[in-house]
Amino acid sequence: MATESRKSMLHGILLIALFSCAAFYIAGTDFIRKLSLSPLIIGIILGMIYANSLRNNLPETWVPGIKFCTKEILRLGIILYGFRLTLQSVAEVGMAAIAVDLVVVTVTIFLGVWLGKLMKMDGDISLLTATGSAICGAAAVLGAESVIKPQPYKTAVAVSTVVIFGTVAMFLYPALFSSGVLGLDARQMGVYTGATLHEVAHVVGAGGAMGGEIADTAVIVKMIRVIFLAPVLLIMALVSGKRSRLAHSGGRRRITVPWFAFGFILVICFNSLVMLPSGVVEGINGFDTFLLTMAMTALGAETNFAKFRQAGVKPFLLAAVLFAWLMGGGWLMSRYLVPLL
Repeated sequence: MATESRKSMLHGILLIALFSCAAFYIAGTDFIRKLSLSPLIIGIILGMIYANSLRNNLPETWVPGIKFCTKEILRLGIILYGFRLTLQSVAEVGMAAIAVDLVVVTVTIFLGVWLGKLMKMDGDISLLTATGSAICGAAAVLGAESVIKPQPYKTAVAVSTVVIFGTVAMFLYPALFSSGVLGLDARQMGVYTGATLHEVAHVVGAGGAMGGEIADTAVIVKMIRVIFLAPVLLIMALVSGKRSRLAHSGGRRRITVPWFAFGFILVICFNSLVMLPSGVVEGINGFDTFLLTMAMTALGAETNFAKFRQAGVKPFLLAAVLFAWLMGGGWLMSRYLVPLL
């Protein structure tokens, strides 16, 4: 029985891996590459299409394999994400970028949670949307998802808002910069782009359209934002654990510690030692992208479109307000704070 159970679980994992391979292929086509849509985004779309068409034909014994992808594989993907960062890259851009990133991450999360309460939104959706907008898009949503453990459709809703507004910004920023209305030089524009765009792919796409100097600065600033993912997840775990204890005051509740966040930090420190050849690191990053694509695809496969209708338009209104803050607040800091630091 145990052997059959493992085989059935493997079937579910292989199914998600197959969809993830398709996501990589689609993401590599010329049209999708021009849109700078990563395999992660394509993966969740494919998963959602499957969930709302053929999912009813899936053997129930395969479901544990899909859930395995949304948990264990996701956490491994977040840990290996640290190979994209080094402490040296943080030092390259200086205190200005760190200060702007700190303000952006902190204000965006608190603003998102506060507005979510004001709009009487589902708490999980508002927190996931705010976290994705504040840090690194879908990867941040996935990290938060593994801590607060919401229903899969809530994660999909949050990811959708990040994709929509991040894609709009990716095309809008180069147009604004070339028009000169922002009044930012190359360094300021790099900080502005990296500190306010949602996905790493969005930053790469927008930065590449504005020139090498802007692109290099933008990517480094973006990666500093990614580093904030670890402390944010730890704080999130402490807060959610405290709330669980208050809600179950009759019994003791343990705080769920996101150990993968510590793994993420350790990997960054190890990568900063430059002990691995660049080719090996590139291979790890490619493998990590595949793992995260599997996690996104599995989340999509657990999402029913009817739940989107249940969520309504409020998540998108929240994301729009956060996008306005990122554009406006980020511009003010890049225009007036960066030159002072």
